[in-house]
Amino acid sequence: MTTVIALDVGGTRVKGGAADEDGLLRDTDSWPTGADRGPEAVLETVLAAARALAGRHRPAAVGIAVPGIVDEPSGTAVLAANLGWRRLPVRDRLAEHLGLPVVLGHDVRAGGLAEARIGAGRGSRDFLFVPVGTGIAAAVMSEGRAAAGSHARAGELGHLVVRPGGDACPCGGRGCLETVASAAAVARRYAAATGEHGVTAEDVAARAAAGERAAVTVWTEAIEALADALTTAITLLDPERVVIGGGLARAGDPYLTALRAAVAERLTFQTMPPILPAALGDRAGCQGAALLARDLLAHDLRRAVR
Repeated sequence: MTTVIALDVGGTRVKGGAADEDGLLRDTDSWPTGADRGPEAVLETVLAAARALAGRHRPAAVGIAVPGIVDEPSGTAVLAANLGWRRLPVRDRLAEHLGLPVVLGHDVRAGGLAEARIGAGRGSRDFLFVPVGTGIAAAVMSEGRAAAGSHARAGELGHLVVRPGGDACPCGGRGCLETVASAAAVARRYAAATGEHGVTAEDVAARAAAGERAAVTVWTEAIEALADALTTAITLLDPERVVIGGGLARAGDPYLTALRAAVAERLTFQTMPPILPAALGDRAGCQGAALLARDLLAHDLRRAVR
């Protein structure tokens, strides 16, 4: 039985696991990323996590998913700002460390792959996977593959300008979707409105459901901003489905029902796609990395047979 291991490197935790021939993630684990220790320390944590998993499972290949701008063909993390990585040859460093074949993927595109094969996108030819968490991104899925774009930057939904002249975004723009609709933005905007700090986006959702005025305003603005961005994406891409993941999706039906209604109000000639919750939760990136590793093995086997 051939096993692969997978890693999903997030700003807070490194998630890991193993998968057999069916590609399904098992024996999951996680480690603190410790991004405040600097980029080399984060890489050492990733290498140590991979070494621990490899020691337990004797894998034939490794898949790793990272955030930011990722050049998948070259195996390079071009820019992962929350990890401090710039032009880091992650694939080669990990392959050298373990002596195994390694494939590198973008975390959201890997998550979209997992949702396409075994999650909420299964059976759909074209769909949009949108994780809404600390930030917002998208995987544009077509025929089971995620579009990377000509410069490895496709899917940056969070940086569509939805509120021109609005709040400053770390990307250098103003009024980007992430400044209004991400979990971080919801918490920040609520604190600015009330003077109460330490309240999470999930807390704001609960307070909005209870009818608190400030929470309702912030929560509604977040949903409307996301609806504006999704309307643009639907107009451009005409997806069969929109799959919403990330932390805010855990708010459940109240969030998704309001989002569906807001998108439907904005559409005119476009076909309204079903807007569905993601099936894999915060496992999607790691599960996708496992599938990428299995694909790597299958590709190498086909090449050897030829």
